[in-house]
Formats: sequence, C-alpha cells, structure tokens
Amino acid sequence: MKRSFFLIFVLASLMQSAAAGEDTAFFEAKIRPVLANHCYECHSIESGKSKGGLMLDTKQGIRTGGDTGPAVLPGDVAKSLLLTAIKHSDPDLEMPPKKPQLSQAVIADFETWIKAGAADPRETAVKAAERPPVDVESGRKFWSYQKPQRVAGDIDGFIAAMLKKNGLSPAPEAEPVTLLRRLYFDLIGMPPTPEQAVAFSMSKLEATVDELLASKEFGVRWGRHWLDVARFAESNGRESNLTFPHAWRYRDYVIDAVNADLPFDRFITEQIAGDLLPAKSDAERARLLIATGFLAMGPKGLNEMDPAQFAADVADEQLDTVTRAVMASSVACARCHDHKTEPFSMEDYYGLAGIFKSTQTFYGNWIDSENNNHGHLIRLPELSGQGIVGKSTTAQQVVKLKADLAKLNADEIAQNAYIAKAKLEGRDISSEFHKILSNAIRILWSRGGIEGRLETVDASGHALPLCMGAQEAQRITDSKLYERGELAHPAQAVPRGFPRVVDVKGSVSPKHSGRLELTHWLTSRDNPLTARVMANRVWRHLFGAGIVRTVDNFGFSGERPSHPELLDHLALQFIDGGWSVKKLIKAIVLSKTYQQSSQGHSDTDPDNRLLAHANQRRLDAEVIRDSMLAISGLLDPSRRAGSLVAELDGQSVSLIGFNTKLSPDLDGSHHRSIYLPVIRDQLPDVLEQFDAANPNLVTGDRDVTNVPLQALYLLNGLFVQQQAVALANRITLEKSTLPDRIRHAFLLCFNRPPDAQEQQLAQAFFQTHAADQSKLLAAFCQSLLASAEFRLVD
Repeated sequence: MKRSFFLIFVLASLMQSAAAGEDTAFFEAKIRPVLANHCYECHSIESGKSKGGLMLDTKQGIRTGGDTGPAVLPGDVAKSLLLTAIKHSDPDLEMPPKKPQLSQAVIADFETWIKAGAADPRETAVKAAERPPVDVESGRKFWSYQKPQRVAGDIDGFIAAMLKKNGLSPAPEAEPVTLLRRLYFDLIGMPPTPEQAVAFSMSKLEATVDELLASKEFGVRWGRHWLDVARFAESNGRESNLTFPHAWRYRDYVIDAVNADLPFDRFITEQIAGDLLPAKSDAERARLLIATGFLAMGPKGLNEMDPAQFAADVADEQLDTVTRAVMASSVACARCHDHKTEPFSMEDYYGLAGIFKSTQTFYGNWIDSENNNHGHLIRLPELSGQGIVGKSTTAQQVVKLKADLAKLNADEIAQNAYIAKAKLEGRDISSEFHKILSNAIRILWSRGGIEGRLETVDASGHALPLCMGAQEAQRITDSKLYERGELAHPAQAVPRGFPRVVDVKGSVSPKHSGRLELTHWLTSRDNPLTARVMANRVWRHLFGAGIVRTVDNFGFSGERPSHPELLDHLALQFIDGGWSVKKLIKAIVLSKTYQQSSQGHSDTDPDNRLLAHANQRRLDAEVIRDSMLAISGLLDPSRRAGSLVAELDGQSVSLIGFNTKLSPDLDGSHHRSIYLPVIRDQLPDVLEQFDAANPNLVTGDRDVTNVPLQALYLLNGLFVQQQAVALANRITLEKSTLPDRIRHAFLLCFNRPPDAQEQQLAQAFFQTHAADQSKLLAAFCQSLLASAEFRLVD
C-alpha cells in the first residue's frame, strides 16, 4: 500500500513537472516573442522605459503591473489588464499604442496562457533583499554613483587577486596564431592573411597592435560598435518607415572620429552640441554639424497628429538615448512618475527634457500620406569633394514644383475665402471642406513631396550638401512637469538642469538650450559614470562580457561589477590617458589576461566571470560577411560613397521591399558591411540572421543566438554560395594540385593547415564524387565558410 501510494505520488509529480514544462514551452513559443516584439520597447529594462509604471520584461513586473494595477492575474482573464489592452476593448488602454490590434490568434494565446496560470520562467532582475536607492541620499551611496577610487595595481594584478581568492589559476598563454586571429578580429574585424600569420611572433606583438590601431579598418570595426549604441539607422521605423537619405554622413563621421582617436569626451560633446562649438574652417563646421546627427537618428512617431506630443516624444527619445549611451542609466523611466528603482525623480527628467525641447531636430522627411511632421535638413557649407549623394532634379522640374506649391497655397487661400462666404450665408461647412481639401493637398504632396524636395536641390536642380542633426530651437524654454507624462495635465515648470544624484555642479544659461552645458556635466572628471561606462563597453568588446555584464544599465536593476577595483582602474586610466580609446584598448590587449588561452573550465566559475581563461566568442554578423569577402578575394576595402538609401531618393521602406532589383543584402556591393543599408524592420539577410543590433534601441551588448535559420542561410544563401565560388576560383589560380588547394583553403579560412585526418577526408570527398571538379571545390569551400570554426574566435 505504501509502495502504491509512493508510486502514485511520483507519477503525479512527474505529470505536474511535465505540465509545468509544457506551460513554460508555451510561454517561450507564444508569449515571450510577442512581448519582446511589441511591448519591450516601452516597458523593459533594456529600453530604459516603463510607461505607466509598467515593466513587462520580468515575472515580477508583469504581475505587479503599473499605475493602473497588475497587468496579469494568473487564472483571471477578466482582471488581467494586459489582455484588455491588447484587445483594444478600452480606448484609454490600448497596446501597442497607435498600432493595429494584434491578431486574434495572438489574443487567444494570451487568454490560454492566463487561464493556465500565466507560467513565466523569467527571473526578476532586482534582488528582493535589496532596497532600491530611489532618493538622492541613498543613490549617492550606490556603487555606480560614487566616484572611481584609485587603487594601486594593474589589469593582471586585479584579475590574479580575484582568481587566487577563489582558488583558481589562469590559463596558459594562447598559441601565437590564435592570439593573432583574436587581435585581427577584435581590432579590425577581419582575419590575418596566411602571410601575416607566418610572419607573426610574440616579440612583434606590440608592433602588430600599433599597426592594427593605425589601420583605417580599425575605425570601420570600432565605429560599428558606437553605431550600435547610437541606434544608427537609415529609416524611421515604426508606423511610418520613411527613409533617412542623409544618415550616411553621420556613419562616416563616426568612422573618421574613431580612426582619428578623437578623445571620447570631445566625441560626446560634438554629437550632443557640435553646432555650438567654434570651428576654424568650413570643413570643421560641416563635421561638427554632421556629428549632431546622433540626436536625430531615433525612431519617431511621424503619424502623430499633435505637434506638441510629437515634440515631447522626440525629446524623450533623445533624453533616453543620451543617458543610456553615456551614463548607462534609465532616466527616461521618470517621465510619468519618479523612478521605481533608481534615484531619478520627475524633476530630474523634466529638467533634462527642457534641454531637448529647446533643441530643433533635423531629420529630413517631408509631409506625405505617412508623415504628419515635416523634418527639415541642415544645409552644410559648400566644400569640394564633399561627396554629395542623391538624385538631381532638372531646372524645369524645380520651376514646376515651385508653381505647384504656389497653386497649393492659392487653393488654401481660396478655401478660407469660401469658408468665410459660407459663414456669412449662415452655412458652417468649415470642418467638412477642410477635410476634403486637406486630403486632396496631401495626395498631391505625397506624389511630389513638393516643399521637402525643394529643400534638397538648388535653383538648377542639383543636390545640395545636407545632413541630419540638431541646432538651437527658436524658442528656449523650460519644460513643465506633466502628471503621468500626459500633456493634458501640466504642473509647474522645471528649470533645465541635470540629475541631482550625480554630484557634479553645473547650470544652464537661460539663453541657450543647455546641450553644451550637459556635455560639460557628462564629461566632467567628477562624473562617476561616463568613463566607467565607456571603459566597460571596451572591455565587453574584447572579452565577450563586460565587467558589468549589463553594459547599458549601471543602475540598481543591472548587475554588479565582477571586478569593481579593476573597473575604477580602467576608468581613471582612460581619463588620465586623455580619454583615448586606442590607448585603453592597447593597454588591455597587451595584458596577460587578454592573451590567455580559451582552454579551460571551472565548476566554481562556470560563466568565467573571473577570467581564468579567454572566452570563445561567435563573430559579429558584419565580421562574418567581411571575412568571407576578404578570404574569397572579392572585398572592396574602399569607403562606399553615400548609401543605397541616398540613391533611392527618400522612398518609403514599403517601396524598397517591392524593388526586385535589389539583392538580399539590399546593396549588392563588396564593400565592408558597415556600409550596408540599415533600414529599420528590414535589415540585410546576413545582419538579420546573425544578431545585428536592434537599431531602435541603444545596444551595447548584442544577443548571440544559435538557431537553424543561420545554418540554412550558410547552406542556401546566395551571398555565401558566391563567396564559395570565388574562393574556389582563387585557390585554383594560386595552387596547381589538389592537396595544395586543400591546404591553401584551410590556411585562408583558419590560418592553420589541415591535420592529417582533415586532409585525408577532403581528398576522399573529391575522389568519391564524379561531379565537375570546380563544383566540388566550390562545395568544399562552402563547407569551410559554413563551419563553426570559421564563425568562432578563440
């Protein structure tokens, strides 16, 4: 009897476990993807936003809910406000906002999930035992808001001390060729040639590092890292995904600034307030104006009908980007209420918001059927060789466009006269007449974009030098504090200023927006965050994980540093070195810690947070593509002039999607991948498959996935097949015998010869197939390009 009871108990437990597993699988398959795609942008730690006080990226957040109550009550469909919101059954509670309702299948999935108990395997990011530092006094006691402390030691000393404390030993030094590949991939994003690998020795390490840092390819690799943080894109995204034809100028500015090792404090200053800095020449003035494109790159609600709401949302996006990119702080969460877990108040938020509300943003979309908010462009000084990219318009077309614009204005005058006459006759037809005529005018504008297009050409119809960016607004003003973030509920005005938890003095001139003063505050030596955050970003790109793993979140809800003294050491070394990113990188890669082998594992430290060995890492999407091009011999290392998006002359992304002449990578060129078009919601295939940064968000730490679609791309992707054929042709020209060709292919792809077994298997592959030898060689080359070894760096 006891045995039977025990058996029943075990079976019941197993059934319960299985059910729990099924519930978790259902959440992962049906619920989490919808939350990530439609909700996290406004309600997550990663986005730095919690509109309505609601966070949907943790179990605690979705259960606790926001200002209106719990989002999900397990088992209770009627009281789960999240379900109400996605059904659009309450006009005051619709999610996603200003977008079509989610499909009935998705809604049914959420009902099923809630009825079954709303299983949610996501862990809460905040430790329950700790109390969030939500006021200034307690905030200044939190580690990231305290100034870095100088402690004697170096990189290897700090790492060794932590290893010893935990009973661990460092791994041996990596093999020279392994270290060389690591350096090349990390610093320039491409592999060394076989000749470079043969010539390298450890005695040449420092000289090799200097050579790579001085290479123009360094700016391409490390400029891409910053473009991830700057949420660089060449289209708007969201509901009105119109293109940004002039975004490429900012991309090129970043590459050049990184190559020039522009001090990081100056780099930040130029991007936030370059228009307010003195310039010694027209070329310098143009460069500084282009730098402010940083503020203009964000996604915007172009279909917003209320200009005041649109301006507030643009300022919010800029505020969020600046504070997350430079400070790794989610100040934007205080838009609707004091921050729930960080020491940022609504006064802090609206003090910063006033700075960006006093800034005019130039992004270059004109009014049409998809856009209610015209964004002008900044005219650059005329310079020779400026690289103007865009379609020209004939002088006759310019005259016609101006005539059409005059006609529209005349029609508007006629409209007003007609309305006035109707009123005198006792007929009020203004609303209906205005709607009809406005629709007619909008149709005409959408066909020609008359006013916007006239801004992009001169009187002869030639494209003008223009850029996206920011300048002082005509009206400098403080922002009012809006209760719950709603413009309909204004309270007192908040003087422009900076978050009080950061103990750095600073004030804003009443005559200026405050952007320049903001940069002084951000880059002050006394600011505890800026140098730490950038040093941590650099560390993450060289080791695969930051000292603070949540590289975009140094707040209470983020992770704590694994080596706090080391992080402070790097931050102070960064400042002492003149904010030179190249000097910081050099110091790190010359350390013994960086040069360790990746061989090793410890149960004491399974995630290798203490760095007892190097981390094996998957290459970024751009590096995978660029390496294929370099090895196949097809790479064009020159800078691409402009961008495909500039050549398409302001089309909407929907039109680009129907352009059958475009290749799957939307470009078709063999330039480096940084020059591929970055169109929101329509990235090139290789970037989409291998986890390119989401251009809607500040991204300092890309996801790394391993999914079947990647294998299918490597097997069936046209680009991969083309590179395999080119590599086969290359080795056929360079080597005459099959064994030599096999060996040469291995040296090109992996900087090592095949071992005896690999050589034997490869030769057997050719001998056992009667197909065309050139096709067999291309298939063999594709197998190397598709291998895990090709995508990984030790």
